[in-house]
Amino acid sequence: MLERLPTPWGLVRLGVAPDHPKLKSVSRAFERIAEKPGFRFFGNVEVGRDVSHGDLVELYDAVVYAFGAQTDRRLGIPGEELAGSWSATEFVAWYNGHPDYQELPFDLDVERAVVIGNGNVALDVARMLALTPEELAPTDTTDPAIDTIGSSTLREIVIVGRRGPAQASWTTQELKEMGELAGADVSVDPAELEGAAGDDTPTQRNLEVLREFASREPSGKPLTVRFLFFRSPVAIHGDGRVDSIELVRNRLEETDGRLVAVPTDERETLSCGLVFRSVGYRGTGLPEVPFDESRGTIRNEAGRVTGAERTYCAGWIKRGPTGIIGTNKKDATETVTRLLEDVEAGRVTHRPQATPDALEALLSERAVRAVVYSGWASIDELERAAGEKLGRPRVKLSTWDELLAAAERVAEKTT
Repeated sequence: MLERLPTPWGLVRLGVAPDHPKLKSVSRAFERIAEKPGFRFFGNVEVGRDVSHGDLVELYDAVVYAFGAQTDRRLGIPGEELAGSWSATEFVAWYNGHPDYQELPFDLDVERAVVIGNGNVALDVARMLALTPEELAPTDTTDPAIDTIGSSTLREIVIVGRRGPAQASWTTQELKEMGELAGADVSVDPAELEGAAGDDTPTQRNLEVLREFASREPSGKPLTVRFLFFRSPVAIHGDGRVDSIELVRNRLEETDGRLVAVPTDERETLSCGLVFRSVGYRGTGLPEVPFDESRGTIRNEAGRVTGAERTYCAGWIKRGPTGIIGTNKKDATETVTRLLEDVEAGRVTHRPQATPDALEALLSERAVRAVVYSGWASIDELERAAGEKLGRPRVKLSTWDELLAAAERVAEKTT
């Protein structure tokens, strides 16, 4: 397993919200796999920088790419580059301790934040902004994020969806949590729910939750989370930094069997100091690997990479940024089934030059500071020990220098 970061487990470590520790328990399954004979981890090794695709197909009998969709989709509107306009990707990576994002200057000393999007990540962003210091304290949110969120002056968080409540893609449990926040009331305009109907059970349950929210009276909590539907951003305004966002009212029209948002002439402007966009993700390609620019995925057929010998892909980089952990498990099974079919058919055979030592020798020759699994275990041990003193699952090391130093502590112990 090759990983650009010094730490494994991808979004389980750096994408799952810190207040959702049960979701992170899937890492136990990963740990069991890591204990199996033959598994090896090489962190701080970037494909395309330290090794190439060509290197990998020489070093291994087969290669599987499963690196997800790493960039966010943009709104494509004026003012998106203003200070205070952020992607959900950046905010989530910052509070989760991703070492590439720790220097970002998040200023939460504003009265209103607007979150664009109606998926689970949009809800994560809104919920994290609304958590109290007491709710954040037992999580593995980074200390700077806990301090910044805890001292925020926010009074309102507005979640904006371009279509209606029945078209939102969040899960019911995530939606329910918005009504259970210790420091925030939740607000939904009953008029925006009129006529909304679900064709499936999850949508019906979501609508039930939203109707319950709409029936609530404010309880006087210091912050309000408000849901707006049928609106799209058309511009972000401000002199150097965000001070408002302009929204257009939409109506829904059926096109090719889908309900699409069509803008009307009705517009409104909301004053705000922060805008977070959560409108989807996009994969990025690798040199030498066939890539579909229009879809943001590696070109493949059921996991077999098109035109690349002994190469496979799984997850979002295979099918696009949709689905959750369970979806990816099914998707990975399909890819591995194709790989095993190729082994049985003799299309993938063991090659003498593919030896366990070959990659290590290449990385050593190129002076790459690879983090092996014992190095990750050292990072994990330090973080858990620091967290135990504070009643938290861990206190994350969140800079490249800290992570690499902790990983290399193992080598120092054995010399």
